[in-house]
Amino acid sequence: MITRRVGAAFWVAGLSMLVSAQVAFAAAGTSALPPPDPTAKNLTPYMIQLRAFDACLVTQSRLMNTTGEAVHSPCSCYAKGTVNSMTKDEIQAFRETGYFNDSARAKGYEFIDRCKLQRP
Repeated sequence: MITRRVGAAFWVAGLSMLVSAQVAFAAAGTSALPPPDPTAKNLTPYMIQLRAFDACLVTQSRLMNTTGEAVHSPCSCYAKGTVNSMTKDEIQAFRETGYFNDSARAKGYEFIDRCKLQRP
């Protein structure tokens, strides 16, 4: 059971990173946004926070060339701060697409800076 949870966590982190990377490329170019993520449809704010935390661990450990343990606290700060600051409309937009909309992304960048992480 623990192996299944760990595997699921890595899958979610990988999926979140893939979606985040697609969003970053889409934001930088003129291409369309990636297709909606159907797994996000029924996520609670806490589950969105876990998804953001997992993606942060993977992304920041790579960006900072360190371990996930080394960025655990800053990623927790980022995920909690970002999701807790999201409005009901931003939460609903995440559920519909599987990624942060423009206003939620701006809040995410604010918490990346506030929590002393590197911007991707």
